[in-house]
This record gives sequence, structure tokens and C-alpha cells, in this order.
Amino acid sequence: MDSSQDKTEIEARLQGMVQPGPAIIRLLKDDGTFPNNGKLPLIVYQGILVLSGSDPAATAENLFALNGWSGSWRNGIYGFHHYHSMAHEVLGVYSGSAQVQLGGDQGVSLTVNCGDVIIIPAGVAHKNLGADHDFRVVGAYPRGQAPDMCYGKSGERPRADRNIAEVSLPKMDPGYGNAGPLAKHWTVLG
Repeated sequence: MDSSQDKTEIEARLQGMVQPGPAIIRLLKDDGTFPNNGKLPLIVYQGILVLSGSDPAATAENLFALNGWSGSWRNGIYGFHHYHSMAHEVLGVYSGSAQVQLGGDQGVSLTVNCGDVIIIPAGVAHKNLGADHDFRVVGAYPRGQAPDMCYGKSGERPRADRNIAEVSLPKMDPGYGNAGPLAKHWTVLG
């Protein structure tokens, strides 16, 4: 199968897994504690996941895998500020809703709901401020990237800053694949 057939097959599989939705886009800069990411914005695609069946999390896992994001897990979002200096992260909300702080205490607070996809650039702090009892997400990372855990503690930087600068761009948008708007907002995808 040539690459154009591969793309056509992937696009066919994506149909029924995602739908168009509005996007929230925020560039979160260094606040002195958390490096955040002054080059790549946080992106939240609202309500794009089409979840059905007895295992809605599998839809997000399959979608992310088709789009080159792997290492998936199921859980919630930690109730403390943390970030990854060695990987970008995508979160697909498959149940409930939550109030999430992004970018540290000086960042933004957003409500995320079932069906939302949150694309978090390396370095951007995130924390669950409160959630429904059934709030759950699927998380994943661009293929080849492995997350570390950083907490905004003294001694993490400048190593974390160097790591963030070296994290490669993903090959595809985790939600929309090759046709996704991530390339527009994250310059040229590598």
C-alpha cells in the first residue's frame, strides 16, 4: 500500500470517531515557576470525540494511535501542578467534566467536558481543580516520546528548559490526523 492509500485508509477510519468542533487556543508563557511553552500553544478541541458503545475510552485510544500518539493510559488528571519536559501530551475526555488549571496559578482555568481533546505542549503545567465523580481521560504522547514528571520545584530548571526546547513536533494532529489544524498552530509539524 502506498502512502496515499495509507492516508485514505486512515481518514476513512477517522470518520465516525471525530466531528468538527470549536477550539480554544492559548499561548502560556513562563511564569517563573513553570516554563510552560512560549512557542507552542495549548489547544482544546471542544466536543470532537464521537463516543459510543460500552468502551468509549477505546475510541480515544484508537484515534490517538491512528494519528501516531501512543503510550495511552486511562485515569483522571492529578490534583497538583505538574508538567512534562520530554513529551507533549494529549488528553481525551471520555467521561464527566472537570475544571483544569493550565499554565500554573497565573495561567488559565478551563472547564473540560466529555468529548473534548486537550493538546498540552511540553512544559505546560496542568492540574485538576475539581471534577465530577466520573471524570476520566485517555492520555497519550507522540510516538517516540516518553514523559517525565516535573513539579515546578527548584533544581528542575534549566535542565527542564533544555529538554522542552528539544522535544520534536508530532507528525500528526492527535484528533484530526493529517488534516488537523495543529500544524497551523504548531508551525510545521515534523
